[in-house]
Amino acid sequence: MADLTIANSVCDLILGDVREHLPLERIPLEGDVLGLGTTTSVDNGELTFLRDGDQQTAIWRCVAHDGSIVRLTPGDGSGHFPYVCFTGDATSLRRPADLGALGDLEGRPLQALVEEAIAQGQRLGTLEAAPIYGVRLIAHWHELVITVASKLCMGQQRRNLGIASSEAGTTVAGLSLYDMLQHYRLSPLPSEDSSDPIRYLGRSMHWDCCGFFDTEPEQGRVTVPQPGAHLHLHGCSTDLAYGGHLHHEHPSTRLERLECLWIYPLRSIRTLASDLAIQQLAYREGELQFRVCNIGSMDVSDVGVAVVIDDRYSNHRYVRIPWLKAGEGEDFTMPLDLPVGDHRISVIADPEQMVIEVEERRTNNRMDLDVVTV
Repeated sequence: MADLTIANSVCDLILGDVREHLPLERIPLEGDVLGLGTTTSVDNGELTFLRDGDQQTAIWRCVAHDGSIVRLTPGDGSGHFPYVCFTGDATSLRRPADLGALGDLEGRPLQALVEEAIAQGQRLGTLEAAPIYGVRLIAHWHELVITVASKLCMGQQRRNLGIASSEAGTTVAGLSLYDMLQHYRLSPLPSEDSSDPIRYLGRSMHWDCCGFFDTEPEQGRVTVPQPGAHLHLHGCSTDLAYGGHLHHEHPSTRLERLECLWIYPLRSIRTLASDLAIQQLAYREGELQFRVCNIGSMDVSDVGVAVVIDDRYSNHRYVRIPWLKAGEGEDFTMPLDLPVGDHRISVIADPEQMVIEVEERRTNNRMDLDVVTV
């Protein structure tokens, strides 16, 4: 097993509607498992991975409309994630940072502190070089701004821009991802500014946090794909009242102190993806038979399949599969009365290319069959 598994990526998430999902049951939670992610567009919210004693990890869902948190359990209806990244039991990779050597921490930017702790560990030879580092910390805050996904996929505008431009799409794409999410403020006292757009939550200033530091954030694997955006951190208040994405770079966020900081060198990365395929295409006695398979590693929802006769797309048949689990398939039989002569039948999975697949994996989305009827 790789040190880090990524199901889709932050880049995939912010491009548009995501139809690929990883079920909760596929995530191992034995031991110290680091991770973060986003829940479905049905319930919205962020995922935070918290240690539950020494032998177990729990996933908490942070709710968009009020910043509260709910512990997830298999079968509760929230267990399919369009974006999630996670480790196995990373206990052996845990490297405590020497907080004393970092100097006075109060008010300093959190990302800079994590970066300094990584550099310090490498200088001392206690921390291996890695493309991505896992991060766990417990922090006290003077003030903290968090965000929670309130519209999971930001519409289709970002994906549409790859094909055509629109005034709405350009406007939305120009916004920072975090400008578009629900913001909440935690502080000892509410703001005196009655026009403050950030909703005040409460006085829970002690937070347990988990996330990742990517040395190449432009790739958009576990952080927003922007230069300098290395740290992506989710967390929950230790009284288990609130949770969300830590907007640690927000001008209102001010650190009081760190209680602990652990760094984990994650040297190997595995990426999960969907892979749709058409198989077993046959035409016999007026019936077309074919199988639609998901041979990838992500469940897929709302899969469209087009059946096209003689390249006449304007008169194609269309079926839709609500859910197709990784490793499973569905068989179809379609009555098809073809006139006498030569014909080409094409069956195409995901003809609109809504499912995220790399280009070389799309070749098996289509199968053609030449038939002669007499």
